[in-house]
Amino acid sequence: MNGRTLMGRVLTGAAVVGVLFFTLFPVYLMVSMAVDARANDGKRKLLPTDFTLKHFSFVLDEGNFTTYLRNSVLVAVATVVVSGLLALLAAVAIARFKFRFRTSVLILVLVVQMVPMEALVIPLFVQAKDLQLLDKLVGLVVVYVAFSLPFAIWILRGFVATIPKEIEEAAYVDGASWGRMFWTILMPLVAPGLVATSIFSFIVAWNEFIFALTFMTDESRYTAAVGLREFFTAYGNDWGAIMAGSTLITVPVMIFFVIVQRRLSSGLVAGAVKG
Repeated sequence: MNGRTLMGRVLTGAAVVGVLFFTLFPVYLMVSMAVDARANDGKRKLLPTDFTLKHFSFVLDEGNFTTYLRNSVLVAVATVVVSGLLALLAAVAIARFKFRFRTSVLILVLVVQMVPMEALVIPLFVQAKDLQLLDKLVGLVVVYVAFSLPFAIWILRGFVATIPKEIEEAAYVDGASWGRMFWTILMPLVAPGLVATSIFSFIVAWNEFIFALTFMTDESRYTAAVGLREFFTAYGNDWGAIMAGSTLITVPVMIFFVIVQRRLSSGLVAGAVKG
């Protein structure tokens, strides 16, 4: 190994360490303040000086965060299920059926994805008010499904397009109906794509703040992202509770992503094989 190769590896390693530091240090700081009894003293220290779980107890018991987490789970799960089913049906229609303006429909789907969410807050608020969907979790589900569908349709279309039509035709020859072919043949083959799109839909519904804040005025309907705002007051910020709530929001998503990240990467690559 020559000096140039060794120097290159050292620089690469240093760059990786630097990226990991700037990525993981905020997470470490969040968790350390959540378990530090002196988090509200105003003196930031690298290591917790007095370990405690009282911030988590306060957030879950007195801070009503259990309700907020429950609302977020309901909204996220409903978004994943509804968007996955609708996206799969739309992807099959675009990939398999021949109709006029099929390419235009696909382009329009992507155009919708490019529209900033902030630009649609007021129009969607007015529509939700007219449909009496304000202060209802189903209103958030409808909005999140709408924002999740373009990406999900685009990804799943690639999966459906890679499946040979001969497989479906063989199922029909064996006497299978379209519904049976859909559930027993098509669904297992596009399962990696469904995992990838489900993760995206889950993240959209779990992390979204603007629409949840705009649509909800009843505190019992707050999601976790909006409920976290309750610990910011005009008289001061409860940093221990804020960091404990942030940890409760972050940790489940991180664990879920670590579990499915291999399926996510394979799903995204497989779906891009054929356009």
